[in-house]
Order: sequence, then structure tokens, then C-alpha cells
Amino acid sequence: MKLTKKNLAEKLDHVYDVIIVGGGAGGLSAAIYLQRYRLSCLVIEKGRGRSFWMQELQNYLGLPPGTPGRTMLQQGQNHFLSLGGDYLMGFVEEVKDEGDTFAVKTKIGKVESSYPVFRAKYVIAASGIIDHLPKLDDMQNVFDYAGHNLHVCMICDGWEMADTKCGLFAGTEGAINTAFVLNWFTPYITVFTQGLFEVSDAMREKLKAHGYPLVEMPLKRFIGHDHTMTGVELADGSTIELETGLVAMGSHFYNGYLQGLDLEWKGGNLATDNMCRTSHPRIFAIGDLKEGLNQVSIAVADGTLAATAIWREIRRSSPPRLWEENLNLMTPGVPVS
Repeated sequence: MKLTKKNLAEKLDHVYDVIIVGGGAGGLSAAIYLQRYRLSCLVIEKGRGRSFWMQELQNYLGLPPGTPGRTMLQQGQNHFLSLGGDYLMGFVEEVKDEGDTFAVKTKIGKVESSYPVFRAKYVIAASGIIDHLPKLDDMQNVFDYAGHNLHVCMICDGWEMADTKCGLFAGTEGAINTAFVLNWFTPYITVFTQGLFEVSDAMREKLKAHGYPLVEMPLKRFIGHDHTMTGVELADGSTIELETGLVAMGSHFYNGYLQGLDLEWKGGNLATDNMCRTSHPRIFAIGDLKEGLNQVSIAVADGTLAATAIWREIRRSSPPRLWEENLNLMTPGVPVS
């Protein structure tokens, strides 16, 4: 069921088999499998994750091209709830290892917040990453186009950028190198630094050799209509025509709640085995938090792996279920009527 401040008290003494931090594609995949394995599961979702901002999923098998990410998430949430799982909108602040269980401290509500603690035998970290977008005075101007034809993932949306006039909005000089991969899809690339960093002479020469203009003036706003970006206006009032854009400004992990645990990290990613188990035997990491390709299809598969590994472990340590009514009838020497 959906948990709120009004009904969560009845769950505070319950020990879940698994708490999943993150209700994106990976978290919901794991949750659906866990419930179908007849385990008790709580999903805690902070809201507005990466999948939520995907305005059009174009490369996920089984979904019509153009399906909004939030539609996929809502369908997944409904499926999970229909299986008897618990779902809570909240922000996980801390996970403590208590030995046999984990204590998961959660902030609920931005005003008059409460901080309930839920417990589980296992934790799946599925909280993902948050992409950095250009910082403008009017951020709604950015949100109007982000996820439409202002893209954040070349693997997902390279097809949509093919042979178009594309603006590459870089956050560091290193991110400019994205242009030399993006040119597989289109050579009509203009690089924007937004005035955020200095560009070396070597990089300037490399861009010049490829014919890619470099624009270092800060952006004032994106230009367009009906969620279709058609260009940018610079700080001096001049405009540049574009047909699409790719944001390469980095991202940050939502993983602060794990920092108090003794886990093996590889940069910002958690090290895992082939079943998504971290260095802690009862903590799993799936999707963008672990090393690998940041794709919805990968996260969904990770959720399946983690849920199945947990079920196998719990099943093997549980006593077998007996058909007790038949035990005497099937005892050697006792006739069966």
C-alpha cells in the first residue's frame, strides 16, 4: 500500500525482507520480483529521478517509441502495489547496520518533516544519479526543453540528433571531448562553455581542426516553442540557431545515505559482483550506482538479479514447507486409505 504520515505508524515495528531506496526503473523491477517471490518489500522514492525526466523513451523493448518515462514509472508502481508491496515518498538520509537488520532513517515532507526509521534484513540501493543542467536565472526555461530535444544521454538519443545542428553544452574542458564521439551521429556541432571554464590552446586547435565552433559567452536563455529548442540567446543578446542539444555537464550520485557504511567504492560507483551484491553481503546496488552502462534496460536487469539473489539466500536458509496433513499417510508402514 502507499504509505503516508497518516498510516506509516503501523509499519514501524515491521521488519521488511528488503527496503529499496529508489523507485526508478531498477528499483521497481527489483520490487516487483521480490513481491512475486513472496517477500515483503518497501520502496522509498524521493521523486523526480532521472527516469522521471525522460520525456520520450525511444529504445526500450516493448514500449511504443515516445513513451514518457513517468508513464513507465507509474505503470511499474501500480504493478508493485497490486502485488501487496509498500511504497513511500520520502528522502532516505541514513542507513545503519544493526547486525541482523538495517535501520533506514527517512525524511518525510518538506514542511513539518517527520523522520521515521524503517527496518529490513536487506537493502537495495537504487537511487541513481541526478544530471546537472545549465544554470540560468530562469530554470523553467531549461526545464521546458530538457528531455525533449535538449538531451542528456548520447547513447539514448544519438539517433534523434543525427545530422542536425547540435549544441554541446559542456561543464568542463574534459566534457568537450564528447564532441568527438557525438560526431558519429552529427558533424554539425557547436560547443558552448557558458563561460564556466578556460579552454586550452590544444583543445581550441582540436575543435578548429574538426570545424566545430567554440562559443564561450554565457547563455541567457534557450529559444524555442512547444518544448522544441531552436537555438540559444547569449548574454550579449545575439542568437545562434540550433536544432537540438546535448548537455555534458556531469551528474552527481544520490548516495549520501550509504557513506556511514563500510562499502567498497570505485569512484562514485559501488563495487558489486555479478548479482549486484556490494562488499556488504546484504546490501545490493543496481542501475547507475554501480559500474556499468547507465541505461534503463540495464537497471531493470540489475533489479532482477538483485531480487533473485536475495530470494535464493532467504529460501535456502528457510525450513521447507510440508504438506502436514499427508505426513502420517505417507509414513512407511502406515497404510494409505
